[in-house]
Amino acid sequence: MDWRFSRRALRFQPNIFNVLKDLKQDRLARDEWVCDLSVGTPDFPVAEHIRAAASRAALDPENYKYSLGDLPELTQAVQRWYARRYGVTLAENEVMSVYGSQEGIAHIAMTLCDPGDVVLVPDPCYPIFAIGPSLCGAEIAYYPLDGQSGYLPDLDAIDEAVARRAKMMIVSFPANPVGAVAPRAFYEDLVAFARKYGICIVHDNAYSEIVFDGAEGMSFLSVPGAMEVGVEFNSLSKTYNLTGARLSFLLGNRMILERFRALRTQIDYGLFYVAQRAAIAALDGPQEGVVRQRAEYQRRRDALCRGLTAAGWDVPDAKGTMFVWAKTPRGWEDDEAFVSTLFQRTGVLCTPGSAFASRGRGHVRFALVQPAEVLAECVARIARGGLF
Repeated sequence: MDWRFSRRALRFQPNIFNVLKDLKQDRLARDEWVCDLSVGTPDFPVAEHIRAAASRAALDPENYKYSLGDLPELTQAVQRWYARRYGVTLAENEVMSVYGSQEGIAHIAMTLCDPGDVVLVPDPCYPIFAIGPSLCGAEIAYYPLDGQSGYLPDLDAIDEAVARRAKMMIVSFPANPVGAVAPRAFYEDLVAFARKYGICIVHDNAYSEIVFDGAEGMSFLSVPGAMEVGVEFNSLSKTYNLTGARLSFLLGNRMILERFRALRTQIDYGLFYVAQRAAIAALDGPQEGVVRQRAEYQRRRDALCRGLTAAGWDVPDAKGTMFVWAKTPRGWEDDEAFVSTLFQRTGVLCTPGSAFASRGRGHVRFALVQPAEVLAECVARIARGGLF
């Protein structure tokens, strides 16, 4: 049968990471060396106390029923964590779980936007920032992130007519893919900007625990007035290596959460109880592993960035996240061709910057998902690859 697919479905091609996975499998089938630095999946083990909590919960048959919401103990654990970590006090109705930040960001525009409404989205950005709003018919207005300004948005440069039409603005620091962090002063300006134009700020805070060189990993909600103008997603995926468990939270403005919660009850029956018990153990348990992990990520960053720079490819130090962002070497304007050639010659796989919107072209992203010693081997292979 000749199926007539929706225009929405026909807009999408396979995810870039699936394409890169196929390249990887072809090389592995030839028994050739591969170092995959494309997908940001932490290689650190989940802490034993978290696995133990999940194991105990998995043996209880009652935990396999629909949860239909968050356990009170989970909400309280999130409240305690935000109070300890950021000095932010959250009421019960200012916290809700989502099935990973990607899912939450994919759906939140449905709460705020009608077809034709404008959503401000960074460029470069993680793809779901634009895809989510566009799925509900919103119009995407990109605002540029530029290396010259440390990848901080220039709020004054956003066209006033566009700002007045905007319903929502997505902001994310520490920023994937560019590895930048934002100072508190930026968030203070952001709150004022949101108030001026009546815009809801949606802050993706997945990487606040992966910051380097003494930078501050902070919550948008810790800024005075932020709770009035927006919400924040915070994820356990990168902080506690729980990517597969899909554990994230939306926090902040209670009216937005109330409406979003009502919408999600139409499409979801709540987090798996086993995952909720793991989350409680992560949030309330020992945090020393998070500190050690941060130091290890910085060691990996140093091995990759400083190693490649010494070899002749200028790769700036990331300030945060588990990613490194760099311009392609001179003579390689086509980042997709560069990634393909780099992989063929060296076995090192990274992600082309064009996967992260238009200003990503001519860049690549490396994920720090291998030990520093392996990254040093990657540097050596790239240096011998004749690409710069």
